[in-house]
Amino acid sequence: MITFENVTKTFPDGTTAVKAIDLHVEEGELLTLIGPSGCGKTTTMKMINRLIQPTEGTIKIHNKDIRDYNIHELRWNIGYVLQQIALFPHMTVEENISIVPEMKKWKKKELSNRIDELMDMVGLDASKHRKRKPRELSGGQQQRVGVIRALAADPDIILMDEPFSALDPISREQLQTDIRELQRKIQKTIVFVTHDMDEAMALGDRVCLMKQGEIIQLDTPQNLILNPANAFVKDFIGARKSPWQTAVDVMLDQTKSHVFTEDEFTNGQIPDRGTFALKDAQGKYTGGVHEGNRTELPVLGNGMTLREATAEFESCDYPLLPVVKNGQLLGTLSYKDMVFYLKQQIKTENGVVQT
Repeated sequence: MITFENVTKTFPDGTTAVKAIDLHVEEGELLTLIGPSGCGKTTTMKMINRLIQPTEGTIKIHNKDIRDYNIHELRWNIGYVLQQIALFPHMTVEENISIVPEMKKWKKKELSNRIDELMDMVGLDASKHRKRKPRELSGGQQQRVGVIRALAADPDIILMDEPFSALDPISREQLQTDIRELQRKIQKTIVFVTHDMDEAMALGDRVCLMKQGEIIQLDTPQNLILNPANAFVKDFIGARKSPWQTAVDVMLDQTKSHVFTEDEFTNGQIPDRGTFALKDAQGKYTGGVHEGNRTELPVLGNGMTLREATAEFESCDYPLLPVVKNGQLLGTLSYKDMVFYLKQQIKTENGVVQT
């Protein structure tokens, strides 16, 4: 989707902000860029829509050099969300949202429907907010309008430059949740610059950690935390390991007592009370049993993190779920297992020796 090939940016004062980076952003991926101040993350993002021109190397979108695009065509297909929000204060919410679609000659009815759709998608009541001016909105509402404006013309790519850093913690956390949910619905390619490591980890399908213009590690949040490339990465991400451990990491030996075969179920060898996972003779997961009845239990993938597993437990009423890899039942994980594990980790991190 977006490809950097040996890209360097040196400014007129001699400062090299980005040094010969190679980077590929997959279609539909949310990539977060993070690193210390001056590491080159914002420069990297701004080169995508030619707000900053690279000194050397090539940037491609859909395998086409961005220099070969008409500049207006390029930017119309790239939404941009800023920290400062930058809504036009004299325009209403709907007028702010309409700017790019009107430039692209959208029909009024089509545009009106699009505004309603997007406002509903981010939890803004169109009947209440369409005619309001930015000053009549809270900071979180203004930022939602900024996101909508970037999405209005249905671009393939969204660039987000520290969009939530000026907000209070509650608004910021809510917008992070909204962006994750929105991305699941719209599947746009998003490049998100942030200085907050927790935000980068929570939002990114992958995280690109930079230092002095170079990419130090580009990886999934889980691998970045569990397998840091060097001491810089380890120090930068800090003590965040526990929530990113996988379901398999946390499965306890006693969970085997919650696994039975289909034959054992048929022969009535399963307790009447409790939740259990079933497998066939080849070890394939075949379903669950809850309080004596067959049921379809949500499945935890073996690579699922504790954060993801927690969300799965919160969305169902079962105390225990199967952990599966390529169809094979590896074991089970319970909510109690996770709580016990995290307590042990906290005690260990605090220097308490377990007996």
